[in-house]
Amino acid sequence: MLKNLRCAENFLDIELPQVMGILNVTPDSFSDGGKFSRIDLALKQVDQMIADGATIIDVGGESTRPGAKEVSEQDELTRVIPVLKAIKERFNIIVSLDTSKASVMSEAINSGAGIINDVRALQNEGCLDTVAQSNDIAICLMHMQGLPRSMQYKPQYHDLIGDITTFFEQRISACAEAGISSSRLMLDPGFGFGKSLDQNYSLLAQMHKFQSLNLPILAGLSRKSMIGNLLNRDVNERLAGSLATAIIAAQQGAQIIRVHDVKETVDVLKVLQATRTYIN
Repeated sequence: MLKNLRCAENFLDIELPQVMGILNVTPDSFSDGGKFSRIDLALKQVDQMIADGATIIDVGGESTRPGAKEVSEQDELTRVIPVLKAIKERFNIIVSLDTSKASVMSEAINSGAGIINDVRALQNEGCLDTVAQSNDIAICLMHMQGLPRSMQYKPQYHDLIGDITTFFEQRISACAEAGISSSRLMLDPGFGFGKSLDQNYSLLAQMHKFQSLNLPILAGLSRKSMIGNLLNRDVNERLAGSLATAIIAAQQGAQIIRVHDVKETVDVLKVLQATRTYIN
């Protein structure tokens, strides 16, 4: 397993779990839609997340919540590229760009992104070739059954872990055929993306099984409906549940935890790591 993941000009130490702070520059994201659409507000949030311990900032310009409508290529570019450039000008931080469009990936790479985070795992036209042209950017391949608009309508699996593993193996192979080394890849099992409540918790309990693929694992569970529906909590009342899932994900082997609440997540991971020091 890699100890350091190259993310363009930066290297990410993944021996210990790292926290990826979420920065949505969308009007309709499920948790913080519209809060950071202005560049000054976005930069203020980035400054706070870095101070709180984030080592990656994940910028998104298209909501992928259940039922979300697609965003045009130009609208997404207009939302994310100026923010990405402003972050790179002001901060020495790895920036991840959450997108599934080849043209947005290309502009992001040219603007200093260190990670491409794709919920469609480079399946859209042109994405594999676009990413292959950059030799040093990292890529996160996420599993999703269906599309955001319909993915939560009765998702079904023959074998939850086996089906997701097979998907990852197919995408890793597709990347290799395109000239993308596996050393550039990380995997996200896609909590909430075409999974029922029970399937999400089964996935969380068995996430360690993806370690057989010998790639870093990213876990994104922060404030998601799997927490709200279990606890009957509104989106802004899911901190405790989010922290619980972050701890479990780290115990299950996740090296990157994608969250809204950076400071609190960094704190619980520090406690976990201090405890691990004394476990034989």
